[in-house]
Amino acid sequence: SLRASAAPSSSTAVGAARVAEPGRDCSRPSERGDPPVTQVLTPFNQAAQTEQNTNCLCRNSVMFNNEMMADVHFVVGPAGGTQRVPGHKYVLAVGSSVFHAMFYGELAEDQDEIRIPDVEPPSFLAMLKYIYCDEIDLGADTVLATLYAAKKYIVPHLARACVNFLETSLSAKNACVLLSQSSLFEEPDLTQRCWEVIDAQAELALRSEGFCDIDVQTLESILLRETLNAKEMVVFEAALNWAEAECQRQDLTPTIENKRLVLGKAIYLIRIPTMALEDFANGAAQSGMLTLNETNDIFLWYTAANKPDPLFCSKPRKGLAPQRCHRFQSCAYRSNQWRYRGRCDSIQFAVDRRVFIAGFSLYGSSCGSAEYSARIELKRQGMAMAHRIIKYFSDGSSSTFPVWFDYPVQIEPDTFYTASVVLDGNELSYFGQEGMTEVQCGKVTFQFQCSSDSTNGTGVQGGQIPELIFYA
Repeated sequence: SLRASAAPSSSTAVGAARVAEPGRDCSRPSERGDPPVTQVLTPFNQAAQTEQNTNCLCRNSVMFNNEMMADVHFVVGPAGGTQRVPGHKYVLAVGSSVFHAMFYGELAEDQDEIRIPDVEPPSFLAMLKYIYCDEIDLGADTVLATLYAAKKYIVPHLARACVNFLETSLSAKNACVLLSQSSLFEEPDLTQRCWEVIDAQAELALRSEGFCDIDVQTLESILLRETLNAKEMVVFEAALNWAEAECQRQDLTPTIENKRLVLGKAIYLIRIPTMALEDFANGAAQSGMLTLNETNDIFLWYTAANKPDPLFCSKPRKGLAPQRCHRFQSCAYRSNQWRYRGRCDSIQFAVDRRVFIAGFSLYGSSCGSAEYSARIELKRQGMAMAHRIIKYFSDGSSSTFPVWFDYPVQIEPDTFYTASVVLDGNELSYFGQEGMTEVQCGKVTFQFQCSSDSTNGTGVQGGQIPELIFYA
């Protein structure tokens, strides 16, 4: 409670209430002769005295975006979309070294209204909410702008929370946009995470809407990438889509000439001579994006003994090397198993860091060569994430045979996923045994557990799906 040396005068007692100390009658002085205890309840501290606002943080939170006692105002946002936000210099200075310098430093600004045109109002309020309330309120639509505000005003914990949010929500759909932003914000860890997604899921990333929103420097860095897991025809088509979007940004008609203009030297980073001849003849050669001489030289590169020096890089991209997690220590064959009658073989797994599952390896026939039809599926919490029906030929050896999804599937850490296969084949096959519940593959730890979807006998100790094929 607030102590006063004497009871308030009539001029100060307006709106006041007498508040007793615990176990004490405030209408009389104490035995020590102390005067009665009084407290003036203002709209601020009256709200702060509720049971929900009993600590310093809760009381401070009342002042967030509150005009009461505000000694500075911010006009936030670009012209035509501004919002006036009240602030309290002391609170802001405690939460941000930039605000401290602005209000109390040697070059302190003596103005009651400060314009901030380069920060969006929702993001500025999100930063102030953290400073006042110690609450982090982030959304997919505002997190980048909030990160910008946190970096500008040096609020490191909020900036770290923004980066964590972005890393958690990172996918092939937004990886290219976040790559360009991570460089701007000087966040090397986020940049590395973006490259991991772009490399492993290159075709999905290149076909995303976000790819068309990147700047030309980011475009060039992606086209230069040696480890893209993508067909070069997909890279070429993505560059054309970007060029059309860039023409619109520059108010140019998206003609062939203007697309070449905005692409500039970046077009020569596309490794056109590494395309399949059919892809080049039916795609790039007829796109109009290449000059007649460029088209002729590339055709000669494919067919002539004396190949011309192409302007385009002719060295194929290396791509990513897939890794394999083998969960059995041995394989076996017995005459009464392993048969397939349309039943499901399934296993659950989890990882301790983000990976991308590209497919599975399966056992084949133990009775000579045979063909199998396989339906592979990957699920998370019962929801299918990817599936594919494929045929593969087994040569009768105990070697495993890879089956691939159309695109690698992003797997998040500390969550169990279900890998399933339904095989159709009349022959008996090899099967794994001495299965392991935990397998270390480089920097990734896999954990396995039985799946209730498995109706053909596969489990942790033995069965099918001996390998998970992944990128990390």
